[in-house]
This record gives sequence, C-alpha cells and structure tokens, in this order.
Amino acid sequence: MPKGYWVSAYRTISDPEKLAAYNKLAGPAVKAGGGRTRVRGGRVVARDAGIAERTVLVEFDSFEQAVAAYESAAYQEALLALSDGVERDFRIVEGID
Repeated sequence: MPKGYWVSAYRTISDPEKLAAYNKLAGPAVKAGGGRTRVRGGRVVARDAGIAERTVLVEFDSFEQAVAAYESAAYQEALLALSDGVERDFRIVEGID
C-alpha cells in the first residue's frame, strides 16, 4: 500500500507567534494520527518558481491515514491557532510503491 504524505511549502510567515502556537498543537496531532515528520525547516534550495522558505514533509502509512489525520479534531484545532499567521501551499499526496 502506498504511503501518504503532507507536503507544506510556506510562502510567507507573517505571524511567528501563531506559527509557534500551531506547532505546539500540530506536533501531537500529527503523532496521534500516525504521522512521522521527515522534514521541518532546515536548508532549502529553491529552483524554478520555488520559494526558499520553510518546508515540511510528514509521512503516514497510507493516503487515507494522512487525510484522516488532517481532518481530526486535534489537527483542526492546530489550524485554528495558525489562522492567518502564514501563507502556505499544503497538499496531501499519495506515494508510490
């Protein structure tokens, strides 16, 4: 079964305090949903139309698990804390076997 991934590329971070509040809630929500953070911040080299900002990659055992974790009450609470503190491109994608 292919794994599922959250891929999040931050375009701008306008409110670092909201991002910090989100991080406190999102970490436990991701873990409870079976997710494993593989990339969070760190060095970025942007190419083409990319933006060298914060990038996050979270791995799940399946695409369905990734969707369910996003829809969970705990992660939705984290999103409320994040609110308009960032602009990001967030995707849930299915891996390949």
